[in-house]
This record gives sequence, structure tokens and C-alpha cells, in this order.
Amino acid sequence: MNQIHPLAVVDPNAQLGDNNVIGPFCVIDKNVIIGDNNKFLNNVTIHYGARIGSNNEFFPGASISTKPQDLKFQGEDTTCEIGDNNSIRENVTISRGTASKGKTVVGNGNLLMENMHIGHDCVIGNNCIIGNSTKFAGEVIVDDCAIISATCLFHQFLHVGGYIMFQGGTRTSQDIPPYVIAGKEPVRYAGVNLIGLRRRGFSNETIEAIHDAYRIIYSQGVLKDGIAEARTKYPDSKEVEYICSFIENSKRGVIR
Repeated sequence: MNQIHPLAVVDPNAQLGDNNVIGPFCVIDKNVIIGDNNKFLNNVTIHYGARIGSNNEFFPGASISTKPQDLKFQGEDTTCEIGDNNSIRENVTISRGTASKGKTVVGNGNLLMENMHIGHDCVIGNNCIIGNSTKFAGEVIVDDCAIISATCLFHQFLHVGGYIMFQGGTRTSQDIPPYVIAGKEPVRYAGVNLIGLRRRGFSNETIEAIHDAYRIIYSQGVLKDGIAEARTKYPDSKEVEYICSFIENSKRGVIR
């Protein structure tokens, strides 16, 4: 049974699962589907097109599935999909998709801190931590287990690799490859995220292979030469292959 505060507004066409708590002054729009065991504290707005899983907590002022901030948007029927077990803090805004991809996606187990923004058609993976007031422009992809500090700015169409640590107050218009620490001004490679990888259970042998792969790749004047050498040296490492494939497929170029 859902607990809906008498001062909340829930459209009769919204589909609610079981055991959700909807606080005062929340607004749940039409064409919204919500799973089970979610908690919506006061003043949360869930707009048209939201698809929300289970066991999420939304803090006051969060605004989910907002109209895209894209002048090309013509009112097409798109969605904003939120997975399970996310903590979405105060004043977080997440736009729904456009005709480009049709949906914005946030995975499972993420902590989205106060006042951060996820633009249209972004894809955020699982178990990410994104700091206060960080902003993602449209169509940014963030892989699993990324840690992004506060007040960071990400250009549209970027790809952020998994298991990274991104310095607070930093901005980037280039892709951030996996497993690294990125920071300084302008943003650049600042080593491998050793502490983060150890906390996630990576072995010393795997961490050394990652570190050596970056040494090989970045020591070459031409990245593709370094990629070929790293693959030759570590043919069976899925982590090294992830690095190499990420850099090869980068459309905006990677930090160095």
C-alpha cells in the first residue's frame, strides 16, 4: 500500500507500484511509471515520461524527467529512466530524452548529490558518485563506478570511463579514459586511481597492468602505436582492452 500525503498531487494515469511514500507538495505527472519501495520527500516533481525502478530515495526539490533544454526538441514522446537503489539529493534535475536517443538513463546504486544536473539523452552507469552542482550537457555517457567531484562541467557528447576520480571544480571537453585520476587546469591525466581500484577489489597485478598500459600508450607520439603495443604486451587483460577500445572509439579525443 502506498502512503500518499494529502498535499501531494498524483495524476490518476500515473502507475505506482507498492509501498511508495510520497510526501507533501510532491507532483507526479501522467505517463509516469514507478516501481516499489521508493521514497519521495517533500516538493519532489516527477514529470511526464519518467520510468522509476525500486528502492530509490528522492530528496526535496528534485525534478525528474524535465523537458529537455534543447531547442531542437519538438515535444516528441521520450522518457527518463531511473533504475534501483539510487539516492537523488536536493534540487537534482534530470532531463528526459530527445529524438536523438529517445531516453535519458540513470542506472542502479548511484549517489547524485545536491543541485547536480543530467542533460537530455545522457547515460549514467551503476554505482557512480556525482558531486554537488556538477553539470552534464546532453548525450554524455558515464561508465560504472565513476567518482566525480563537485562543481565539474562536462561538454556534450563526452564519454567518461569507469572507476575514475575527477577533480572538483574541473571542466572538460575531452573524454576521460577509465581507471584514471583526472584534474588540474586544463584537465589532464594525473595517474591511475590506485586507491579507488584497491577499494573495488582490483588485484595489485591488475593495477600494475593498467598503470603500465597507460605508460606505454601515453609515451608514444601516436596513440594508436601505443595501443598496439599495450595489446601485444597484455593480450588477455580485459582491463587493458577496455582502455584501448575506449581510446580508439573516442570521438572527442582523450585527455593526456
